[in-house]
Amino acid sequence: MTRREKHTGDRVGWPAVVALALLVASCSSGGSGGANPASTATTAAAGAQSTGSAATTAAPAVRRPPGPSADLSHELSGGKGAFVASGDPAAERPPGYVQHEYVAAGTAKGYRAQGTQGSDGRWTFQPSTTAPYRTRIVVRRPADPSRFSGTVVVEWLNVSGGLDADAEWSSIHEEVVRSGHVWVGVSAQQIGVIGGPVLVEAPGGKGIAGVGLRKLDPARYGSLTHPGDGYSFDIFTQVARALRLGGTPLGGATPGRILAAGESQSAFALTTYADGVQPLTHAFDGFLIHSRGSSGLPLVAPGKSADISGALSAATAAIFRTDLDVPVLDVQSESDLLPPLRSLPARQPDTPRFRLWEVAGTSHADVHTLGPAGIKAIQCGVPINDGPLHLVVKAALHDLDAWVRTGAAPPIAPRISVTTGAQPAIGRTPDGLAVGGIRTPQVDVPVAALTGVAGPNPSVLCLLLGSTKPFTPARIAALYPSRAAYTKAYDADAERTIRSGFVLAADKPALLAYARPAAVA
Repeated sequence: MTRREKHTGDRVGWPAVVALALLVASCSSGGSGGANPASTATTAAAGAQSTGSAATTAAPAVRRPPGPSADLSHELSGGKGAFVASGDPAAERPPGYVQHEYVAAGTAKGYRAQGTQGSDGRWTFQPSTTAPYRTRIVVRRPADPSRFSGTVVVEWLNVSGGLDADAEWSSIHEEVVRSGHVWVGVSAQQIGVIGGPVLVEAPGGKGIAGVGLRKLDPARYGSLTHPGDGYSFDIFTQVARALRLGGTPLGGATPGRILAAGESQSAFALTTYADGVQPLTHAFDGFLIHSRGSSGLPLVAPGKSADISGALSAATAAIFRTDLDVPVLDVQSESDLLPPLRSLPARQPDTPRFRLWEVAGTSHADVHTLGPAGIKAIQCGVPINDGPLHLVVKAALHDLDAWVRTGAAPPIAPRISVTTGAQPAIGRTPDGLAVGGIRTPQVDVPVAALTGVAGPNPSVLCLLLGSTKPFTPARIAALYPSRAAYTKAYDADAERTIRSGFVLAADKPALLAYARPAAVA
């Protein structure tokens, strides 16, 4: 047994459904408000790609242009209850938090690109057609309004498994709850609302993946409609505008900061949003990007779903534009750098408003992502990756929030070592562990090779789950003369990881829980 984080809670109406943030699964062919108040975005001056601290500077106040807000006045009820695909349904209702669900309605505009969408991310978007929408948001907030921190984390729900999944919530919910943030999940894409073709079903999705909320629960969601993924970006903007005005969805509170967050396909979408839409709307105060590829989610015609497979194979990589007025913190697993995600061509230096954290020994999805039910359902030929990526993502949220509030920049992380040539590869130690990057005790004091390298099962799911390959007893004996020596080294490295700023002190028990002293004879 390990000292892992435990969560309590309940869920009414829906069985446990596991829906991974698996980027290739959702490929397919194919009320208004007034002006918003001004807000201040802060940022920090920092160095380039080396470890070290950085000075901070405040950015000038940003005047947000007026625009329509989503109508969030109607609370959803009835049917089978709120549906969100999750690897850990118990985490949806943590102690001290309440969950509500609201219709988000209005008229959204699509965008078309003016000129080339170049690799520098300095894209110019122009409004195109408009269409009505009626989607939903899920709100998880402190039951006691006085606990609200003032920060709202707005997640672009992930539809890669053919269902609306709270992929980022699964990584950050402990930090959200202990900080008193509000989390809002937005059904931004068409497949989550009205359904669409799915190439790969995640565990637990058989029979319901790609169906859409309307058919999953007509009594609750029958009135929803979605005009296509081309309108998703403005839907996301209009929800942010409405939340910034405060009111009932936030328990009567008014937020001080609104952060955008998304993992995998949602990170692709937020890459497009940051480069093409944020300069027009200034709707968000910061972006938490988790496991992006080398390009953004493409703009599509009305009624179409975005083609994530096309984004994966895009010829032109795109960085986050360097003239953004808000900070971006991008967390990438080891496996994200190479195919199928292939984020390496979009690797960029740190700037006063950008941080890239690459985490050695981690994979796109892992044991934590799957949850107990998913682990039993997946057979990849080797144990899947059991790394602490979610602990680093929680630190990223904490640091992004502080960056926006105070201007104090997050630490600068070393990059993972990658070989040059036509087919880049991760630089590895003789034990098979990645060289460089953000390091945790599991890669510095190892008893197994924890990597993004998949097992022998060639399924798309297994390609994203990495592996954990235990060392031989002889190798472990060569590394550690005793169990006490291993534990001492592991604990010391955990302290180093926390001092480096890439895991929070509050997560020290969870980091220590990954120790495997029993592996040492």
